[in-house]
Amino acid sequence: MHPSEVILRPVVSEKSTNLRELEGKYVFQVKRQASKEDVKKAIEWLYPVKVTSVNTIVMRGKEKRRGVHTYLRSNFKKAIVALKDGAKLPLFEDQ
Repeated sequence: MHPSEVILRPVVSEKSTNLRELEGKYVFQVKRQASKEDVKKAIEWLYPVKVTSVNTIVMRGKEKRRGVHTYLRSNFKKAIVALKDGAKLPLFEDQ
């Protein structure tokens, strides 16, 4: 899998913002087939940083309801990436 295909989007939420500010960890939504090593290579390929650790989580899709109809959101995988001390991603610098 090519590194540009692994990372789908950054996850921007209150919890991920706290992780970024307090612990220097970044959260991304990644492809379900991606391994921790794939995520590490992709982050280092996309940005000029050194990754120290990667944790992955498969999030179950939630059941949603619109009127009478219910549907299930799809499952997705997210990765929490810890960078070397003092390193920051330019993607999040403006926020």
